[in-house]
Amino acid sequence: METAEPIETDRTDSVKPVIVIHGGAGNISRDNIPDSVATLYTEALNEALAIGNSILINDGTALEAVEATIKIMEDNPLFNAGRGSVLNMKGEVENDASIMDGTTLEAGAVSGVQGVKNPISLARLVKDSTKHVMLSGKGANQFASEMNVDTASQDYFITKRRRAYYQKLINKKFGTVGCVALDNDGNIAAGTSTGGMMMKKWGRIGDSPIIGAGTYANSHFAGVSCTGHGEYFITNVVAYDIIALMEYKQLSLEEAAEYVILEKLESQDAKGGLIALDKDGNVVMEFNTAGMFRAYQTQDTSVVEMFN
Repeated sequence: METAEPIETDRTDSVKPVIVIHGGAGNISRDNIPDSVATLYTEALNEALAIGNSILINDGTALEAVEATIKIMEDNPLFNAGRGSVLNMKGEVENDASIMDGTTLEAGAVSGVQGVKNPISLARLVKDSTKHVMLSGKGANQFASEMNVDTASQDYFITKRRRAYYQKLINKKFGTVGCVALDNDGNIAAGTSTGGMMMKKWGRIGDSPIIGAGTYANSHFAGVSCTGHGEYFITNVVAYDIIALMEYKQLSLEEAAEYVILEKLESQDAKGGLIALDKDGNVVMEFNTAGMFRAYQTQDTSVVEMFN
């Protein structure tokens, strides 16, 4: 894709790099997450934060930080993204991912890809190396082959835990991963990656690969990554709606997120959450479920949380 003219950012000069991540929202409570499992998730979130923060503090770009952070989470079978993704109706893994540069407003996404180790990197290649925004199914896999991305068999992606869920027809509602980063130059980038909904069929596509629904970034305002019941996040264009409320109604990031998640979606009985980061480094992690795996890192503070 041809490089768009960067937009002028108007961030506060004192803002330092910030990164925020999520590992999915859903029925995440102390009752169903044993301490031993909570420890594993804490370690995984901290590892992902450390990777992204290291890039940012060494003058890497927000886009680089988002991609690298999500790759780490895609490689971790704890999450519903990359290795460890949930299985579709055929007992196979299909992955979706998207990434957006908030300064150029360029974006890339892939949907229904199979055998690609890191769908977030393929999404970035769509942004960087094509004139398109989203590629899906066989076309996306052909593009992956042409770009020589790392691939693997279904055995790599399907863990014993996901196979057990499949056999019992259990629908796990959390595990999608996302990241939003602000770099030293005031650029914001956002990305999201998922294996989708357990037992999905007919080529179902959720919100994660759809720019404006599951992912959006604009360096004038904020970056957003969503997780939850994707159909509602699509019909409500949740990620972009946050930015629109900031731009057109002059709401703060916190006000916009609270309205969309706690009022708008809640009124539709739609469950999920989002992470977001504005141009001044303010972090929001809003959700209306029992819990959401979430964490953020500033240059002074590191926070990892799971439960409500």
